[in-house]
Amino acid sequence: MSSITAKIAVPELTRGARVLERSWKVTGALGVVALVSTVLYLAFPKSESTTLGISERTDALQVPPLVLDVGTATLIGAILLIAIAAWSAYRTALYKRTPLGVLVAFGLISLMAFLIWVASGQTLPVPGLLAGTIGLSIPLIFGAVGGVIAERVGVVNVAIEGQLLAGAFTSAVIASITKQPLIGLVAAGIAGALVAAILAVFAIKYFVEQVIVGVVLNVFVIGLTGFLYTKILAPDSAALNAPPRFQTIPIPLLGDIPLLGPVLFKQTIIVYVLYLIVPATYFALFRSKWGLRVRAIGEHPEAADSVGINVRRTRFITVAIAGAVAGLGGAFFTLGSVGAFNKEMTAGAGYIALAAVIIGRWNPVRAMLAGLLFGFAKNLQNVLAILGSPVPSEFMLMLPYVVTLLAVAGFVGRVSPPAAAGKPYRGA
Repeated sequence: MSSITAKIAVPELTRGARVLERSWKVTGALGVVALVSTVLYLAFPKSESTTLGISERTDALQVPPLVLDVGTATLIGAILLIAIAAWSAYRTALYKRTPLGVLVAFGLISLMAFLIWVASGQTLPVPGLLAGTIGLSIPLIFGAVGGVIAERVGVVNVAIEGQLLAGAFTSAVIASITKQPLIGLVAAGIAGALVAAILAVFAIKYFVEQVIVGVVLNVFVIGLTGFLYTKILAPDSAALNAPPRFQTIPIPLLGDIPLLGPVLFKQTIIVYVLYLIVPATYFALFRSKWGLRVRAIGEHPEAADSVGINVRRTRFITVAIAGAVAGLGGAFFTLGSVGAFNKEMTAGAGYIALAAVIIGRWNPVRAMLAGLLFGFAKNLQNVLAILGSPVPSEFMLMLPYVVTLLAVAGFVGRVSPPAAAGKPYRGA
């Protein structure tokens, strides 16, 4: 067929009134990555070995470093990538999608082979790479989950940046005054919900363009927190901008698992809250009566209204919840990472989280994986600089943005948002 996507309507390939689609975009993307990786490793072979550091000195269980021959490892990686791409093509020919788990495995294999090739002749600190990825991904995932919740109910949450920044500012001030980081965390959620409530009022009640309101709110919060920081926090930083940080809480047994234990289970309470929020959001959206109503409003508010669902009230409450989730992510900057508030310290994290929503196809689990991709790319920039890699670190920093463009263009699958997202509902 000449077109990339072919639609057919023969009885054996249809289910009811739904016509199955065959899209070669995902398979094409996998094939391009596999081909480029194979050419790279064959054109620039390396004969040295790469040492993977598995354990750190403080780990309870010590695992010896893993020494890999670069040529062998990259060859195996290239073969696996080609095999997965071919299997994806086979499934596409049968009008079947490539499972998400296979796509994740493909990404991990390609990244691991590339890292082994880049770090040839050196030691790659795997625990540090993973820990840095988690640390940079936490606020992005909080913001992405907030974006998913809001857009599922039909409101485009461009104000994630403002919600993160409001949460960071409020948590720093409240925790500094009360000397209780937990109270600061709660205050961050409230601050994010207030910013989201302003978005909801203008978007739901006054029918203002949601993207414009979100951008204006971001600029407003940036200006307001910058002004308050200069006039109030900076002159008395000891009392108002010295919040106590959350201490790490190791989970017994799980924290002793080699490699992943110290990275995932020796974290602060904010990270553990995120571990609960992602599955809870997935369950609430796709396995509960509330989630069914939310998704119905996001797809067809007129139909939801016709069966007695209060569209405006549900949208307002849901958007406020989304803002609270994003606000918790802002608290990570001040209570879990930096330890103080600085002007514009979110540095565009809200917009990156919004991109993760798109890549994640408005699914909290997929959005989490997209947030991890962005965090990994950010941290990899630093690792490549330390290793002295010939590959420009800026290349890896721009990689997730390239993936975002490809996602929006549809080359990593269909990325259709909820049908009513961004559209005000004026009622019957």
